[in-house]
Amino acid sequence: MSRWRKAQQLAASEGIDTLLITPGADLRYLTGYTALPLERLTCLVLPARGEPTLVVPALERAAAVASGVDIEIASWKEADDPFALVASLVGDVAMVGLDDHMWATRVFSLRDALPTAQQVLAGPLVQQLRIRKDDDEVAALRDAGLAIDRVHRRMGEWLRPGRTEREVGADIARAIIDEGHVTVDFVIVGSGPNGASPHHEVSDRVIEPGDPVVVDIGGTTALGYCSDSTRNYLAGGTVPSDYLDAYAVLEAAQQAQRDHARPGVTAESVDAVGRAIIDEAGFGELFIHRTGHGIGQETHEDPYIVKGNDLVLEEGMAFSIEPGIYTEGRFGARIEDIVVCTADGLEVLNNTPRGLVEL
Repeated sequence: MSRWRKAQQLAASEGIDTLLITPGADLRYLTGYTALPLERLTCLVLPARGEPTLVVPALERAAAVASGVDIEIASWKEADDPFALVASLVGDVAMVGLDDHMWATRVFSLRDALPTAQQVLAGPLVQQLRIRKDDDEVAALRDAGLAIDRVHRRMGEWLRPGRTEREVGADIARAIIDEGHVTVDFVIVGSGPNGASPHHEVSDRVIEPGDPVVVDIGGTTALGYCSDSTRNYLAGGTVPSDYLDAYAVLEAAQQAQRDHARPGVTAESVDAVGRAIIDEAGFGELFIHRTGHGIGQETHEDPYIVKGNDLVLEEGMAFSIEPGIYTEGRFGARIEDIVVCTADGLEVLNNTPRGLVEL
């Protein structure tokens, strides 16, 4: 059964008459079409019962057809009102579900075009499908993991004292493409004190001997699935002894989380296992973010591995395990793997060395 037909069934079961999905990961997931997020409206009109229609600007019709979508396409010309076209396809309904990332201007335009229809979020519904990866999706994530691992294994080509984070980051970005991605989603090279900022990216700071360096990198492959892995490096010199103490705790915490994660446990319990080890060692206040996030056609999606999420993990759920310890003004460290729940355990998709790598 196609993904959009499964979404129809869910919509019907939840009393949503029609789903309206604009460009983004949900549209790509349901139809296979990677639509450009233009000012011109592209919108999948997916009724709970009946056949769907993909509304596209006339100048994008050829691209939509070339994508191979198995859905009727309705195009509109520059002087047409695309929201009126959507309304004519939706008809007189009580409730429409809008994708979570729809632009506000479109939300209000659809409200004007469908004044009697209640608007609700479609994201939670589509996530019920996206959160469990099928075999093909797991294979795509596995390939993405291997590709980003190949980049990490080449880090010695670029990371050395005397170079700036920005210079190293540019080399990494080129390698992300060379090793099997079609886009570079992010490159974080956090040297010395910059490693204490989890989302630092890069700067003109010169890497010095003895600087621990956090390298967090990811991209998207041609199949539309994402990679994300963090490793820690030393490019010459000697790191402070208290860094090594903290790092040993971090390794133990991340190992414990990988050992614990499997179908049947809750998302928050994975976070709690590692956090308890870090807390007991006295670094609890320095672990300042959740343990992980789901991954698939987006780098961050459900399930989120965080306190308060009592979701029970199931086969096919893919997510990161990435505890961190951050000492402001001095250094930081994070170890991140992407994992997938199997029928009776866990498959780890990143397998480069997790210890501090001395280059």
